[in-house]
Amino acid sequence: MSQIALGFVPARILYSAAELGIADALANGPRDYESLAKETGTDPGALRRLLRALAGLGVVRQLDTDRFSLTEFGGRLRSGTPDSERDDIMLSTAPELWAAWGELTAVVRSGEPARAPGTGRTAYEAMQEQPEVSAKLRAGMAQASALFATGVAEAYDFSRFRTVVDYGGDEGTLIAAVLTAAPDLRAVLYDRPEALERSTATLSAAGVADRCEVVEGDLTSPPPSGADACVLNNIVRDRGDEKATELLRSLRAGLAPTGRILLVETLMPPVLTPDESAAYGLTDLNNLVFAGGRERTRDEYAALLAAAGFTLGATVRVPVPTGMPDYHVIEAAPTS
Repeated sequence: MSQIALGFVPARILYSAAELGIADALANGPRDYESLAKETGTDPGALRRLLRALAGLGVVRQLDTDRFSLTEFGGRLRSGTPDSERDDIMLSTAPELWAAWGELTAVVRSGEPARAPGTGRTAYEAMQEQPEVSAKLRAGMAQASALFATGVAEAYDFSRFRTVVDYGGDEGTLIAAVLTAAPDLRAVLYDRPEALERSTATLSAAGVADRCEVVEGDLTSPPPSGADACVLNNIVRDRGDEKATELLRSLRAGLAPTGRILLVETLMPPVLTPDESAAYGLTDLNNLVFAGGRERTRDEYAALLAAAGFTLGATVRVPVPTGMPDYHVIEAAPTS
């Protein structure tokens, strides 16, 4: 149990390694800690101790008293590589989230998310209001979406629609994969201006920019009306039932009569095994602490959708990398 209590230590070690760019500095081969210290602007002795701790986590390998090399596992801390998890790790261990978890006891007592001191904002809201921190948040979320975007596009048949809106789709990672899999489909990518800054590059790189209209808007307002389907990727989980119901009701008004809402979310099992508790239970609690949101079971989604005027339809499982909670495309139609 004492090892669990010290679980914060490896997390902070990874965060510091990512923030200092240690993996990038070691990308071209072994280095001695003194040259690394000069490049990263750190104290040589302290950096050497950090590198030894990273060796204990399997991120680097100590070759002799002075030199260290990057392991294959540690390569995931590099920036800009296909398998990079750097942005996601920096989001998961960000100081703002760290501070919110310090209020866990108060959160459990009140049932309300942690609030940033002096603002009354949740950690999620506070991070979005700071440009530099918000960019970190968006980068981490985009990196996480990239892990299952192709799986979503291949598991669910989007070709039966003419136009799909990706509501809150950020830089377009998911909708780019969907358009690639459905060559006759057209789309609207809808999000806040700052979230869409990298959308042109994402859509162009996928070769689908000519089939995707990018529309700026506030996530408290409905997107352009008349679409056959509206996709919400990891949006509903960030909201409690009241706010989620309000959002879904606003989207219902803009759908075509035969339209569909498609939620890309995890489906939490009603009873969790020990392994599932690590994947789902911790994520669910994090949503509460961070944003006041929650993970939901299939029955809970059915009730939420019904309250917003929808009927739950098919739930299509999405293939995800090992260790991630199962994702599903949750389909719902307006209740007649």
